[in-house]
Amino acid sequence: MTRLVVRPAPAVSFTLHRRGVITGVALVAALVVAVLASLSIGSTFVEPGDVVRALFDIPTWAEKVVELRTPRIVLAMVIGAALGLAGALLQGVSRNPLASPDVIGISQGAGLMATIVIVAGAPIAVLPPLALLGGLGAAAIVLLFGSVRANRFVLAGIAVAVALKALTEVVIIGAAPVDGQRAQVWLVGTLAGWGYDEALVVALVILVLTPVLFWAGRALDTSALSDDVALAIGVRVGPRRLVMALSGVVLAAVATSQVGSVDFVALAAPQIARRLAKAERPPLFCAALTGALLTVIADTAARTVFAPTQLPVGVLTAAFGGVYLVWLLVRRKR
Repeated sequence: MTRLVVRPAPAVSFTLHRRGVITGVALVAALVVAVLASLSIGSTFVEPGDVVRALFDIPTWAEKVVELRTPRIVLAMVIGAALGLAGALLQGVSRNPLASPDVIGISQGAGLMATIVIVAGAPIAVLPPLALLGGLGAAAIVLLFGSVRANRFVLAGIAVAVALKALTEVVIIGAAPVDGQRAQVWLVGTLAGWGYDEALVVALVILVLTPVLFWAGRALDTSALSDDVALAIGVRVGPRRLVMALSGVVLAAVATSQVGSVDFVALAAPQIARRLAKAERPPLFCAALTGALLTVIADTAARTVFAPTQLPVGVLTAAFGGVYLVWLLVRRKR
């Protein structure tokens, strides 16, 4: 007689930290306020009550204004969330707060390919996929020369970023002035002229990677362990780090390929979220919310503070990032 052995399915468990949950709720509330403020502020001011009515299809004079502003704000949230997740994954597996896409060459790889496309006069439709390939190619070079966990990962990334930046400048210098200016605008990252289509591409990538992100949220708990300890408890260190690093690279490359290089969001968002949640590693959900919040605030300031001139959002995020880096260096010195 053949015996049928039935084993219970392994339970799926999630660890919820009270401080992290509170931080997540607070970030959601802050993001809602930032979105309402962004929809209200502009060349035409709209009362928050009218914004809410327009969002719920209640007749109001501000329907058209809100309709025109919404796609850009949705894009800002999605791009910021993707960059926040990318930074959290890369910083988590490398245990280095400087491991972000704009530091280790991913943004520069995408920027080089985008510059070549713009200068060559190729159809704009090929820019996002080629920029994506450029970002992924730069990440492959960095991973080839630097281990994900070692300090040389960031050093290799900085070297690749500098080299790609220099090549980009060479291409711009040799281009026609108009094409060079167009490339420069793309390189600093701008949300102007983009909207739902670009947001949908990035959102779909996040959706596809959602199972990996749920797994990574728990897998990052072991990233602080030494290799010997991790191996002793049965953790496959190499494959685990590689999957998380590749997920971060894909998120960053896709976001950059759609709107250009929005610098320092991926660098600052995870560390801000980690400090708010008082966690040992950047919490993924809080990092995504922080990235979305920073990008919405920066884009709102970029299009309103210097009105009627609208600055690319990358200019504001770079300014914020510079202040953050100074603060981080001073704090580490103390």
